[in-house]
Amino acid sequence: MARKLPPLNALRAFEASGRHLSFKRAADELHVTPAAISQQVKTLEDYFDAPLFRRMTRALRLTDAGQAVMPLLTDAFDKLAEADHLLRSRRNDASLVVSVPPSFGAKWLVPRLDRFRRAHPEHEIRLDATDRRADFARENVDVALRYGSGNYPGLHVECVLAEFVIPVCAPSLLQGKRPLREPSDLKHHTLIHLHWTGEPEAAPNWHMWLKAAGVDGIDVEHGPRFSMENMAVQAALDGQGVALVSNALVVDDIARGNLLRPFPDAARPQNAFCYYFVCPHRNLKLPRVAAFRDWVMAEASRSTVG
Repeated sequence: MARKLPPLNALRAFEASGRHLSFKRAADELHVTPAAISQQVKTLEDYFDAPLFRRMTRALRLTDAGQAVMPLLTDAFDKLAEADHLLRSRRNDASLVVSVPPSFGAKWLVPRLDRFRRAHPEHEIRLDATDRRADFARENVDVALRYGSGNYPGLHVECVLAEFVIPVCAPSLLQGKRPLREPSDLKHHTLIHLHWTGEPEAAPNWHMWLKAAGVDGIDVEHGPRFSMENMAVQAALDGQGVALVSNALVVDDIARGNLLRPFPDAARPQNAFCYYFVCPHRNLKLPRVAAFRDWVMAEASRSTVG
């Protein structure tokens, strides 16, 4: 049996007006004039033969009838938007766009990507390397991997890798006239710093690491500073000093013996930060996003530094 529906444009105008309680804001959202919105709402009221708003000076209030139907209409339009998103996404279903911090992408994600491609040859992948938060509403991004506290309201947020910072250095620094044996030996070596541009409280910091290790009397103001972690890691690989970096970025270099942890038993600062998998809830229904989520979680479970 065919559905009997009110005029859809009028329903859309009423739903937007009801959310904003303003014809003007509804008009801005729908890119029409306030007069057009008012006329559409009047058309709907005539259709139902019932008022939906109480029109007051500089204000709108929903009537009992308007309040009763508003949640149903908002839910219906949300579902229509989700259907539109899914259908548009399926037009290019093979392409997965992942926003990722440059250092994490270069040192952790890229070396593992071939395994994803072999497991899911049906999905092409494109990386957008940036520290800027993804705007899923305006950008062609399916998923973001982000380091921080996980404060991403309205999005699906899942910790991929629990993070902590560790000092690392080239094997050569454990030899010579001033070998690294304990944290106090750092006073004889160059400290490599990271000037991180994300959440400031998430930045690795020599002062907080030395405090947790119970070491004082070391000048933490000197030494080269880098705006990207992979640069700090490279400086450590080249034997230029001791870098304090995220464990995930050096797990492979440590496994290969290119970098060492000179103080594996030292106390480390408490840290509630992670690399997070972030996306709109609706994107989890996309096969390419679901496949990437499962794969990246499995890779993370094998990627640990003790």
